Amino acid sequence: MSPVIEDLKIEEDDVLAEAVRTIDAAYVMHTYARLPIVFTKGAGQWLWDTSGRKYLDFLGGIAVNGVGHCHHKVVAAIQKQAAELIHTSNLYYTDPQAQLARKLCTTSDFEKVFFCNSGAEANEAALKIARKHGRSIRSTKTNFVTAYRSFHGRTMATVTATAQPKYQQPFRPLIPGFQYVDLNDVDALRHAVTENTCAVMLEPIQGEGGVYAAEPGFLHSAREICDENGALLIFDEVQTGMGRTGALWAYQGYGVVPDILTTAKALGGGFPIGACLARGAAGETFVPGDHGSTFAGNPLAASAALAVFDALESEDLIKNAAEIGAYFKEELQSKLAGRIIEVRGKGLIIGVQLSEPIAKLVLVESMERGLILNAIGDSTLRFLPPLLITKDNVDFAVSILEEVIT
Repeated sequence: MSPVIEDLKIEEDDVLAEAVRTIDAAYVMHTYARLPIVFTKGAGQWLWDTSGRKYLDFLGGIAVNGVGHCHHKVVAAIQKQAAELIHTSNLYYTDPQAQLARKLCTTSDFEKVFFCNSGAEANEAALKIARKHGRSIRSTKTNFVTAYRSFHGRTMATVTATAQPKYQQPFRPLIPGFQYVDLNDVDALRHAVTENTCAVMLEPIQGEGGVYAAEPGFLHSAREICDENGALLIFDEVQTGMGRTGALWAYQGYGVVPDILTTAKALGGGFPIGACLARGAAGETFVPGDHGSTFAGNPLAASAALAVFDALESEDLIKNAAEIGAYFKEELQSKLAGRIIEVRGKGLIIGVQLSEPIAKLVLVESMERGLILNAIGDSTLRFLPPLLITKDNVDFAVSILEEVIT
């Protein structure tokens, strides 16, 4: 763990937190650089730790808690479904899964859905669809193009698609057939895509890479290049979907429709679920036996996701994401002028490029003051708050950042 993170002050009498950390250290694989806080309760945009201290959550479980922590509609849906039917496997039909599939397709441009349990699994499904579809055209049409700074997951295929050496290096040799280009470099993309390319996979906004947005012209060109070469266009909206950018799906704000879209994170309101949406030939590529998942789309997960859609629509949270996101960006640019280089993002996926390499220190000092955020590398802060935050929440967060950074 970073020395800066270790310096985060802990209540001396917080016996429960210390006990949890001790058990975790003994029995959980050390794959996370955890902050030394144990949360016990969440409501809306707020979290409480074992000492009863309250925090404003501007990370939202890494874009998962889009409708807030423990939204009453999501809680009620899970409770009701858990008392009726939790799991049957995908050997049979269930109504919640069918209803969710219809909801996903009727709120988008897609025709078919494959359900899974996470974003990485959704991207794995997309890659498998693309490779099978490519091979149906030509046996050598199996290659992929993705972007540098991307993040598509941690399975072997998705870590290969993730063009960041720090994630790839420990697991080499990687899966062959992947090539990388810079985001927004149309010439590089045009050169990389050939008759043997089965798909181009892109994030409309690179969240884990530092909140870098694709330019509209780049995505339009990607669509044209894929069409010219008979390749599928895949948008990874695991982080940008479900209203995060001020539209239900980020692609809707660009006016570019991919062949495949992947989603997860906020889809279940905290309950694990992912989905791979496809249209046209991509939607008809899989046949029985090609792919599957034991738990995916079970009645409990599907019911939670349907409740998330209900909350987004009934509370106008997507519009709120657009409006409050714009206000947040303006306040960051205004109040932190001279201390930051750039504010990036759209809606409520926002990145702040600091003028000094103090991101981890800002994270710790902000948490000391009751604000949860995320640091990417040494100089970038990332914000992914619940879509229900208010201007007062933004003012509180910016006042803390102003105090810490200056």
